[in-house]
Amino acid sequence: MAKLLAILLLGLVFEAVGVVFLSRGLKQIGEVREISATEIVRVVKAGATNPSLLLGVAFEALFFGCLLTLMARSDVSFIWPLTSLGFVLTTLAARFILHETVVPLRWAGVCLIVIGAGLISWTEQHKPTPAPPPAASEPAPTPSVEAR
Repeated sequence: MAKLLAILLLGLVFEAVGVVFLSRGLKQIGEVREISATEIVRVVKAGATNPSLLLGVAFEALFFGCLLTLMARSDVSFIWPLTSLGFVLTTLAARFILHETVVPLRWAGVCLIVIGAGLISWTEQHKPTPAPPPAASEPAPTPSVEAR
């Protein structure tokens, strides 16, 4: 369980850093001014050459790799809700790296996310252990066939 949580935490850091770089890169590119072929080409070219945007995509890919590893090793119903902790790290990164203003109501939402993630990890520790599979030496039961 500790290894899973370590991979999760690493992945969530990748996600938060990725979101910060994506936000920074998109602000550097600027808004789409009009819907035209010229403007679309401008935005795509600017995005494909923007270091912040490319770093953001790379960090999001690392997060996705961690997520795939976690989902292969544990229940989706356990892992997926815990990824919501990424909102906590991303909010902290937005506040302290991007210097965004985070109002108290938003911090209350972050606290609720932490409480929910705590409940989910608590249920993982208290879930019943599954019954062991039947031994290989025991013959499988044969279905009964009714005569006509």
